[in-house]
Amino acid sequence: MKIISALRQSVYGWIMILRNEAGWQARFRFTVAGLITALVLFYLFAFLAVVLTSLEMGVPTPQGLFDIMLIQSLWLLALVVGIYGTRLALRETVPILPLLVPGIYALIYYLILGTLISLILGMLLPLLWVGLGWLLFCLGRRAGNWTLGVAAAFAVLTVVLLVGTPLTLYMLTAPLSAA
Repeated sequence: MKIISALRQSVYGWIMILRNEAGWQARFRFTVAGLITALVLFYLFAFLAVVLTSLEMGVPTPQGLFDIMLIQSLWLLALVVGIYGTRLALRETVPILPLLVPGIYALIYYLILGTLISLILGMLLPLLWVGLGWLLFCLGRRAGNWTLGVAAAFAVLTVVLLVGTPLTLYMLTAPLSAA
């Protein structure tokens, strides 16, 4: 199956990014089809995460499932805002897909590990945030050719958006659901 091959190739590509090896770009497809493949995999694993957590917490209603998937989509939005925000601050025209496609795969890994860790030992989730920040930092260095400071700012901005956006929305909507 092509979708499983894309996931496997992304793992190899990320290993190459983390090792600072040349040729990591060949492991990802920086086309619209590659982007769609990454998005399909993201939503597939987001749905599987809902299924796994429903074993412990109960099956969500259709509206609850829609809300959960919408919140998962905010992760993608945070990644896009992080990329565009960094590009805008630098006033450069770094191509988006070499940052976005591997970034989506990093979110997939975070989603898989986060689901498993939250079911086993939820207090370790902040370590995953640090790990995701490291992945995004390395991505900024390799794909964006950004300096240490810019890549670190990109990673911090994106992780803060990833973690903060769902919490903020929860706090803003909690009074509405209580009424």
